Amino acid sequence: MNVAASSDYVVPALLIGLAGLEGAAFLLFAHDKAAAREHRRRVPERSLLWAAVWGGIGAWLACQMLRHKTRKEPFRTLLAAAGLGHLVAVGLGVWWMAG
Repeated sequence: MNVAASSDYVVPALLIGLAGLEGAAFLLFAHDKAAAREHRRRVPERSLLWAAVWGGIGAWLACQMLRHKTRKEPFRTLLAAAGLGHLVAVGLGVWWMAG
């Protein structure tokens, strides 16, 4: 098997995986927002923050689009830190693959 041919699948696979993580984070935040509206059991903040670590862009989009968890401290600050860490990790990954 040609190494160059097998590496051609790595970047698309990573991008698909990243999109899945972003989507899962968005859906988890949307689920929590719906639970809050309907006075049902909520998703623990710790779980939402871990979702933001792995899918920071999806979590941020959910907060902005759904107007969810946008004022509560210290969650807002922790969410920003998790999202920033996610973006740094993605940026380093792109830099490493391009290098």
